[in-house]
Formats: sequence, C-alpha cells, structure tokens
Amino acid sequence: MTTGADLPGSRELPYPSSWFFLALSRELRPGRVLTRRLAGEDVVLYRTDDGRPYAVRPYCPHLGAHFGSGGTVAGRNLVCPFHHFAFAPDGTCVGTPDGPPPRARVEHHTIRERNGFVFVWYAPDGKPPAWDAPESAPAGVLATAAWSTEVRAHVQELAENTLDYRHVPVVHHVTLRELEPPRAEGPCLHTRLRLSPAGPAPLTRFRVDHSFTMSGLGCVRIEHPLPPLGLVIYLWALHTPTGRASTRLQLATACAEMRPSRAPGPRRPLHRALARLMLRIAVAKVQGDIRIWNTKRYEPRPRLTTGDEAIGLYRHWVRQFYPSP
Repeated sequence: MTTGADLPGSRELPYPSSWFFLALSRELRPGRVLTRRLAGEDVVLYRTDDGRPYAVRPYCPHLGAHFGSGGTVAGRNLVCPFHHFAFAPDGTCVGTPDGPPPRARVEHHTIRERNGFVFVWYAPDGKPPAWDAPESAPAGVLATAAWSTEVRAHVQELAENTLDYRHVPVVHHVTLRELEPPRAEGPCLHTRLRLSPAGPAPLTRFRVDHSFTMSGLGCVRIEHPLPPLGLVIYLWALHTPTGRASTRLQLATACAEMRPSRAPGPRRPLHRALARLMLRIAVAKVQGDIRIWNTKRYEPRPRLTTGDEAIGLYRHWVRQFYPSP
C-alpha cells in the first residue's frame, strides 16, 4: 500500500482558486439581476442593456441594501433597490434621485462568458486571475440541455471523481480502459478513456471513447465523438463551491457537427434530441456518485494502491489552486 500525496493538514479543505460557473447565459437576459452563491457569500450578476454581463459584491456601499433583493438595471447602470443610487459598469456611483452622488464604489468580480456559461473568478487571497476562463468547446457551441443539484462535498472531491477509475465499474456498471494517461498542462488536466457496458460479450462491443479536459476545479468537459453521424456531443460537469463542504453541480450538454463547415440547419432537432438524451444518461449515472458524496468524508492522506496512480497525480496537480502553506 502506498500513501497518496495531498495538501497538508486536516480533512477541512479551504476554498480553492478557480473560475467557477454561476449561471447559464440564457438565464442572464439584458436587464436581469440574479443572486448566486460562491464560497459562502452571495454574488450578484446582472446584464446591461448593451448585453455585457457583470458580477458584483452584493451590498450597496450607501446603506447596505442587497442588490439581488429588488435591484434593477437602467441602461448600463445597476440601481440599488433601497434609495435608487445608480452604479456604473466600473463600479462608481454615478447618480442619485435627488442630489450629487457620493464617492462610493461597488466591488466587481472578474467575469467571463464561455460556450453559454457565465464564469466568475474566485481566489481566497483576493489575487487576480492567474489564467483565463476555459473555452471548452468551439465558438458557437452552446449548451442546450442542463440540470443541477446541491451536493454535500468539497468541490475538490467532485472533480477527483473523474480520475477515480476504480469506482466506474462498481458504481456505474461500466468497464473502463485508459487510452491516454492524465496529462497536466498548467491549470488544465487531460485524459482519454474508453467506456463500454459491463456484461455479456455482445454488450462490450459498444465502446465509446471520451476525451476529458479539466480546467481548474470548476469545469470538466467531456467530448464524445459520433463519427457515423458526423457529430460530437459535449458534456460539461461544472462545480461551484457554495460552502466549505457544499458544491453546486451543474450538468450541461450540447451536440454539434464534427465539421462545422457542414450546413447544420436540418439536423438541429437531432442535435437537441441527442443533447437531451446524453443529459438524461449523465444524470442517471451521477445519482450513484451523489449518494456517496453526500455521506463520505474527505481523506487528506488516502491509502492508495496499484491502479490509483491517476488520483495521486490529481492530488499533486490541485495544489496549485490553494495558497502556499
């Protein structure tokens, strides 16, 4: 038996630095104000009339009203629900109903939109982004089906599941073969796996190759090509820490042409149907993981053995997302 390398300390992991998903782009329409939870605090999202998204800390610096509780958007400004003080996209107060604006500023989070997802940068030490948000699929590929739930586990544990090969046949009744070992490239981790149903020999011939890309601890993208149809299905598992031991899990899927130059118009209903089918399969599979995540505990120094090498590599890789001790 070997001891897995990990962050030093107790079973209580801190919050990591990463880009984290907070909303689907279609949820954040122009003029809309949303509240989302990230690392134990509220984040208020809004989109101005010119289509640009913003993310701010939730409280008005005037007298502390929560922007997400009745705040509105007027043109390019966020308007407080308490006294109608208006704040420009750079955070400065630019107007009041009855006098000059005070010297006040709303603190912004760094925000990005990628493939129909709204990501916000979080770092426990307040440092700016060390890398850019993931462009995890070709431009123009947007998720068309989505599902989410809350899980009682640290965000690191959900991402680790991708590299825990031993649980796949036990929990998901699928055989697994590693086609390419995990490869770390800065904040990204890549691997390719072949999955096939467990059971009689005829079933095992239905093999599916998946390419996995992990971007920080907030985004896992799975690419599943379908060469006979000339299509590729994308599955995203997006992990957002809402508390120290709670994570919002968002699954989303899309289907696109393998050759984007092909005219996709008549095939769009097929794209949506395949994306919905993949989402139903993914949700059914992840239910087994959720039952375990909700009751397991984090092992800071796991007793790893032969076949667990990918977990050991992952535990070393995640160190970069935490402040140095």
